[in-house]
Amino acid sequence: MAASWKAVALAMATVALVLAGTCVSAFPVEDLVTRLPGQPPVTFRQFAGYVDVDAKAGRSLFYYFTEAQEDAAVKPLTLWLNGVSNLLFVESPAGVGWSYSNTSSDYKTGDKHTAEDMYRFLLGWYAKFPEYRSRALFLTGESYAGHYIPQLTDLLLTHNEKSTGFKFNIKAVAIGNPLLKLDRDVPATYEYFWSHGMISDEIFLAISHSCNFEDYTFDSPHNESKSCNDAIAEANGIVGDYVNNYDVILDVCYPSIVMQELRLRKYITKISVGVDVCMTYERFFYFNLPEVQQALHANRTRLPYHWSMCSNVLNYSDTDGNINILPILQRIVEHKIPLWVFR
Repeated sequence: MAASWKAVALAMATVALVLAGTCVSAFPVEDLVTRLPGQPPVTFRQFAGYVDVDAKAGRSLFYYFTEAQEDAAVKPLTLWLNGVSNLLFVESPAGVGWSYSNTSSDYKTGDKHTAEDMYRFLLGWYAKFPEYRSRALFLTGESYAGHYIPQLTDLLLTHNEKSTGFKFNIKAVAIGNPLLKLDRDVPATYEYFWSHGMISDEIFLAISHSCNFEDYTFDSPHNESKSCNDAIAEANGIVGDYVNNYDVILDVCYPSIVMQELRLRKYITKISVGVDVCMTYERFFYFNLPEVQQALHANRTRLPYHWSMCSNVLNYSDTDGNINILPILQRIVEHKIPLWVFR
């Protein structure tokens, strides 16, 4: 069970947003996590539960919040697996994880709706934890959070401009490996594969010479020439399922029979010793345990499907990925908010 617990923090960050704050004297007792199965003794408080973002539609987002281990009352609001701050993880949009809606049409959604729900979530969460309202707020995420985080920040800035009362104390934004603009992000992927020796010079040159990524879109990603598509297919085939796209030096989780064969052939590297590369499967098992859901005050509506890393009920827009996020980043910088984009 110890291995399962190691996956808890990462699991909550799949479609992720992290906030940090200070120790609260007023808190929702009903959300306090008193015991989490498999978790070793901890020196910080944890909370988990729901914030309603649309009462009429019955739409609610699930969160998991941990205070800092030390000096929680003076720690800033920091993003992402940072062990020295108070952390808030949100499963968003509704349809992801334990976040849900009683209105089925809500599961057909996109960037705009997601940002608006997260804005309402934060207002609702601050109502649960009022002493965090004045704390520094750091907004961070990875991958498609390159859309989520800037668009949410944009809404918070608009709120601050219009509000004569409460204002969000945004201190910084950080996004890792973000999707920002397809015509730059897609070719950068293959350049990265090539620069790390994962694809040959010939394949990379074929992609560089044959592909015009200015017309590359999510809804029609292969509107390229045959030579371009062939080169991309060859590159993807080489990388395939045997490379972790989020950390290329890590092993990947193989079925036991494949793992045994690779061990016999001594193909398994020692680089990833200490990193559990099978956390996806362990998370699925752990978060579907009834005692875990009870401890986290989760799945209160008894959803007709299992918790999973990827939603099977969400029908997310296949065109919103084409949105150019760079102008929003410019607005964030113009408001003198530090912005960190890292790969």
